[in-house]
Amino acid sequence: MIESIYTQMEFWHWLTIAVVFIILEILSPGVFFLWLGLASAGVGIVMSFLPQLSWQSQFFLLACFSISSIILWRLFRKYFPPQEAEVSHLNRRAEQYLGRSFTLVEPIVNGTGKIKVDDSTWRVKGEEAPLGTQVKIIGVDGIVFDTEILKKTE
Repeated sequence: MIESIYTQMEFWHWLTIAVVFIILEILSPGVFFLWLGLASAGVGIVMSFLPQLSWQSQFFLLACFSISSIILWRLFRKYFPPQEAEVSHLNRRAEQYLGRSFTLVEPIVNGTGKIKVDDSTWRVKGEEAPLGTQVKIIGVDGIVFDTEILKKTE
């Protein structure tokens, strides 16, 4: 009974199995079913040219294509590693200003002052400095910038 099912396998059966594996890949975490899907598609393509292949040969091809696709992917990732994604400042807006310099709009007195960044005002902390002093953002503590003085105004 089981052998008769396998002997009736045609190329479109393998392509259907490939689609099912790809759908499973989309619905599941990780990258596992993709390789089985690609291997099944490969067997389907071979079956379209060699429809008389035995079921044993078909499953042997499936195993070989699965292992080959995984090995090829790992080699590809080894020689072409993914580019580092740009650091996201989503929900951490203050970090995008690190290293930039601004002019004090309120002097730093008792360790705190204010700068204007775009359309908003931010609190800064650092050593005492008069109004108009250029400061560089060197750190972020919550919503307060840590600063160092670049150029004092006289």
